[in-house]
Amino acid sequence: MAKSFRVNSAHLERRSDRAASGFEAAGFVHAATLGGLLERLEPMRVEARSVVDLGCRTGAASRALERRFRGARVIAVERSQCMLQKALGGRRWFSRVSYLRADLHALPLADQSVDVVVSNLALAALDDPVAVAREVARVLRKDGLFAFVTLGPDSLGILRRAWERIDPDPHVQRFIDMHDLGDLFVGAGLLNPVLDVDRLGLDYASSSALFRDLTATAARNTLAGRRRTLTGTSRFRRMRTELEASSGGGAIRVDLELVYGHCWGSGRTRPDGDVHIAPDAIPVRRR
Repeated sequence: MAKSFRVNSAHLERRSDRAASGFEAAGFVHAATLGGLLERLEPMRVEARSVVDLGCRTGAASRALERRFRGARVIAVERSQCMLQKALGGRRWFSRVSYLRADLHALPLADQSVDVVVSNLALAALDDPVAVAREVARVLRKDGLFAFVTLGPDSLGILRRAWERIDPDPHVQRFIDMHDLGDLFVGAGLLNPVLDVDRLGLDYASSSALFRDLTATAARNTLAGRRRTLTGTSRFRRMRTELEASSGGGAIRVDLELVYGHCWGSGRTRPDGDVHIAPDAIPVRRR
């Protein structure tokens, strides 16, 4: 991924801290994708004593995983201190969820110590997804399960195009293609990726409503190549005009490409370096 389109982790952490208090009210996309993840986990028979929620945000997925894997210890990992505090505020008595503030690129967990890793949209906002994939492969036991959902490259296209018409600087992240994700995970040391794609369309009555939700879910621009000065009022107004014009005067339709997948622990990690697999070697389940 081009350096300018990589996420600035420090900026993302600050945005996440500011968004924590209102995240659950605006996080309906995260709620929808969590439902999709749980649906795909339902038929899988995995003996789990330890489950990691990778990028737990305010803890909704952690609580759901505690119910799904009864008897397992759930470790909710999150970099944002404010998100973790919000998650802790919703913790039930006698909960088996523990909360860990950590960088997802360097997990403070022992090798092959985890039975299941689940990630609900955390992969969509990473500085270095290869490093995170290697960490998942390292901590996951042999035949352990990694299940995830992330955003594909067709996501937020209307917003990306509106910005590109008025400003050459990056404003919207470029998300990884499904087949490249499969390649990435195999290269990290994981096995047998299975991926499928779902679509979600969101209609907004105005650009103000769209940006209000993006702000509330820490999904505004955190790219390393972003403009170093504040985006001018006139430039932002022009972008909003482009965005609303593209909708033909109706609702602004924001499309999300949701990439769901799972793969398995190998009990080993691969050395650094490129590993390639043919795209047609990755099974795809159509919905």
